[in-house]
Amino acid sequence: MFEQRTDLTRLSLAINDIRQTVSRIIKGQHQMVDLIIAGLLSDGHILIEGVPGVAKTLTAKLVAKIIDANFSRLQFTPDLMPSDVLGTSVFNPKDVRFDFKKGPIFSNIILIDEINRSPAKTQAALFEVMEERQVTVDGITYFMDPPFMVLATQNPIDQEGTYRLPEAQLDRFIFKIEVGYPTLQEEIAIIEDQHNKSQKTILDDIPKIIDTQQIAFYRETVLQLTIERKLVEYIARIVHATRNNPSLYLGASPRASLSIVRAAKSFAAIRGRDFITPEDIIDVVPHVLRHRIILTPEKEMEGVTPDDLIQQIIKSIEIPR
Repeated sequence: MFEQRTDLTRLSLAINDIRQTVSRIIKGQHQMVDLIIAGLLSDGHILIEGVPGVAKTLTAKLVAKIIDANFSRLQFTPDLMPSDVLGTSVFNPKDVRFDFKKGPIFSNIILIDEINRSPAKTQAALFEVMEERQVTVDGITYFMDPPFMVLATQNPIDQEGTYRLPEAQLDRFIFKIEVGYPTLQEEIAIIEDQHNKSQKTILDDIPKIIDTQQIAFYRETVLQLTIERKLVEYIARIVHATRNNPSLYLGASPRASLSIVRAAKSFAAIRGRDFITPEDIIDVVPHVLRHRIILTPEKEMEGVTPDDLIQQIIKSIEIPR
């Protein structure tokens, strides 16, 4: 019988508790919950896209409530300035100096609601902090306390009053999760369970499950999982194929390859294994790549989607066994 080389018992129990707690409120959307857990274990940021009312913001709040850590919520608007996110220097007349007042980005779990509602100047304020976990203001660098995770939401339908996220910004998200409508039975369950409750009441009943020290331990455990060379080559072939595809104007970067490895390790751990399989890779690839590739105008006009191209690429590459 196969023996686990890495003890994942504590991690499995924590993941099971998180799933059960979230499923009390969020009916269906199991894939979104698993991807958020994987993003947390991978030390990555997540972009959640879906039409209004499919529990994007509520799910992000639930995750923050489950984690015993600091939480900030930012509502991006067209008039939001970088200083409203990062903080600003305020003159202190008593000491005759400027003191830096930290902005809401200085937290552990940050929910950015409707990230595409703010212009490029404000979006660019997130570049450094998302990639390097630090903020530089007036020549002084301030480091973020771990864990640091950005959960951003956006609505794919609205066009007026929105600003498309630049590729450099999108590349900083490990996943782009596309959230669909619930099934008929799931919607009936939502109505029956929540028609007489406020969102505050729902969130007040959510217990803390893991703390920052446990997250650090679980992340280190997942990071140490090994991956066979043939699977590394498989990932590299998939990403490389996006750069040579005539249907794509822009392919994925090496950061995408590293993100797939980290995400596949997290998926393996979530599934109770200390080794990665091709299925783990195939399952995470669409969520890692869909926001990192750009179709040619001709393919967009034909109605082809990034997910369609990703599936074609996956099918064209031999799966290692």
